[in-house]
Amino acid sequence: MAQYLIYFNQQWVGDHPEEWFEGRVKPSMAVYREMQEAGVVVFAGGLEEDAPIYHADDTSGPLAVTDGPYVETTEFLGGLTIIDVPDDETAKMWAGKVAVGCGWPQEVRRFGAIPEV
Repeated sequence: MAQYLIYFNQQWVGDHPEEWFEGRVKPSMAVYREMQEAGVVVFAGGLEEDAPIYHADDTSGPLAVTDGPYVETTEFLGGLTIIDVPDDETAKMWAGKVAVGCGWPQEVRRFGAIPEV
């Protein structure tokens, strides 16, 4: 088995009325329950948009953990799901189900293993 990351950038969600988002709850939760029943979900969640963001850096001296600076980017992570499945085809199938359930695009990538020490 291999672990895969299914994720989306917040900007991929698009602008929709509140009713549209409320209509996505049931189908997206149905996919999550299906993943749980299949025993493939390791973790799933969305990032809180208004929560604090911290930056940890030791490249310029002692470790500094601050509330900025942030990476200059036009896109940022909105949410993620980690699954444990046998192959790429299964991971792509689940990514498709998540995309349909949420109503916006998803990407899927396999995690590389951390070498044994």
